[in-house]
Amino acid sequence: MIEIRTPRLLLRRWRDDDLVPMADINADPQVMRWIDDGSVRDLEYTAEAIERWEEEWDDEGFGLFAVELLASGELAGFTGLSVPESLPELAAEVAISWRLGSQFWGQGYASEAAHATLEFALQDRGLDRVISVVRIGDEASENVIRKLGMALEREIEHPVYGFPLHVHAIDLTEFDG
Repeated sequence: MIEIRTPRLLLRRWRDDDLVPMADINADPQVMRWIDDGSVRDLEYTAEAIERWEEEWDDEGFGLFAVELLASGELAGFTGLSVPESLPELAAEVAISWRLGSQFWGQGYASEAAHATLEFALQDRGLDRVISVVRIGDEASENVIRKLGMALEREIEHPVYGFPLHVHAIDLTEFDG
């Protein structure tokens, strides 16, 4: 079982008791405003999503980690790696992403978890390159991306919703682990 510990976080696989707290995060309009069309997600969607995330671990050897606060045991959200299948022109890439509950914003958790995940991708999983895709205007995510040392590579259009996205990238030679 893959787990990563940082000074304040445990990145781990998903457990049954993560469903309700993750569904609460997905039901928060503030959290979801930059995700796809901004719609909130319900418990059923979240259960199906967690099942898909776990399948990706089994199929790819990587996936989305549940992010747990070491101090309290609370689920803060997720960070991890996935193939961005909903973006056909990026379907050959591996992307890093994160989603934390709004009560956990502004405390450096996203950057801490994302840095550990990027190190896992490039050093443990042997990936040569990782991308991040962010909707233009999502300054908080852009800030995390800058902290990771990722460089803006290009702008694309979301194939379903039509809004512009920034694609950032970093490769093994650029990563300062």
